[in-house]
Amino acid sequence: AAPAKRESSPTFWGAPRRGDEVMRPGPAGKVMLMPEEDPTTDYIMVATGTGIAPFRGFVRRLFAEDTPAAAVYKGEAWLFLGVANSDALLYDDEFQLAKEQNPENFRIDYALSREQENKNGGKMYIQDKVEEYADEIFAKLDNGAHMYFCGLKGMMPGIQDMLAGVCEGKGIDYNE
Repeated sequence: AAPAKRESSPTFWGAPRRGDEVMRPGPAGKVMLMPEEDPTTDYIMVATGTGIAPFRGFVRRLFAEDTPAAAVYKGEAWLFLGVANSDALLYDDEFQLAKEQNPENFRIDYALSREQENKNGGKMYIQDKVEEYADEIFAKLDNGAHMYFCGLKGMMPGIQDMLAGVCEGKGIDYNE
C-alpha cells in the first residue's frame, strides 16, 4: 500500500478499545441560515442526490424540531428532489411525514430521471420538473420567496438555461 494509505489505517495507529476517548472532527463548513424574519416567507429548495442533506435540515427545523421558527412558520416550503430512481430518495420517510403533518406548508416534487419522462419524452431531470411549475414558482419569487440549490454542480447549467428561457418567455431580464 502507498505510505499515505498505510499511515491512515486503524492498525497503524492502533484500534481504539472500549472506553477509549476518541477525537472526532466536525461539524465542518459554514452554517446554512434560513431567513426567519418573516414567518410567511416561502422557501423553494432544489436538490440533486446528496444535495438533499441541507434541505433535510430546513425541513426538520420548520416541521420536526421545537424551534421558534417552527412555532410561527406560515409559509410554504417546497422541495424539488432529482435522483435517478425512486429507491434513491434519501430521507423520504421524514419528508413524507412532514407533508402528512403539514399539508398546507410543505410540498415535495420528484424528478426521477430513469422512471419519469419530461414533456418532450426525454428523461425527467430536475430542471424539467421545476419548469413544470414555472408560473407558480415565479409568482412566489415575485412575492419574496427564497430559492436555494444544492447538489451536483453539473445541474446548474441546465437549471440556469431553463430559468433564462422562462424569463425570456415572460419578458424578464434573467441577468437582473
